[in-house]
Amino acid sequence: MTTADGPRRTDGWTAAVRQRLGLGRLLPLGGPADGSWISERAAVTVLRGAVAGPGPGPVLRDLRISVADPDGAPDAEVEPPPSALPPGPLRIEATMSAVSGQPLPAAAEALRSALLTAAGQRLGLVVAAVDVRVTELLDTPPERPAPTPAEVRGTQAEGVAGTAAAGVPGVVTLTRVLGHAVHTGPGHVRVELATDPGHRALDVARAVRGAVAAAVEGNPSVAVLVTAVVEQS
Repeated sequence: MTTADGPRRTDGWTAAVRQRLGLGRLLPLGGPADGSWISERAAVTVLRGAVAGPGPGPVLRDLRISVADPDGAPDAEVEPPPSALPPGPLRIEATMSAVSGQPLPAAAEALRSALLTAAGQRLGLVVAAVDVRVTELLDTPPERPAPTPAEVRGTQAEGVAGTAAAGVPGVVTLTRVLGHAVHTGPGHVRVELATDPGHRALDVARAVRGAVAAAVEGNPSVAVLVTAVVEQS
């Protein structure tokens, strides 16, 4: 195996493991300087919950989030998690069911607006576009599927970095989905955690980065990966 093949094989293995664990893609929170990412599973759960209100309105079906312009996306200013997407603006692609007889453009626009608002206000995703397609017309209002509760592999905070991260408001628990909750390297720390839905994920991640950088000797660069958004137990 050549040196050039090594990183590609490692990234491929990491991506495969991540898919099996159900995290999906690792989406950037904020911009290049924010050093924060969130799993697609966590982001989709929050977005689905934001548009799952009662009533006969449109029902969200498939939901996919990707970088809007991968070739033009900037590099992160800190070392990202393995296989994480670059911190460029995102595109949300959604499909929906609607009841025949309802104004479809208005229904699609309402869903688009709700997704865009939730992405920014609840998570801190920078979204360039939200594409909504109507894929099903029904005679009666459909039953709205209940959001699936997130599974969290929590772990106790250990070490200076873990203790600092766990003490930040909005952190529910440190997690260990991709490995240890705190990963350290030369001049760099990566922290994996779950946040509380009462706090915007990006704000929590920023606070964690500041707390860990201040607590660890040498003021390292810090990256944060949010693997779930769950209620405090």
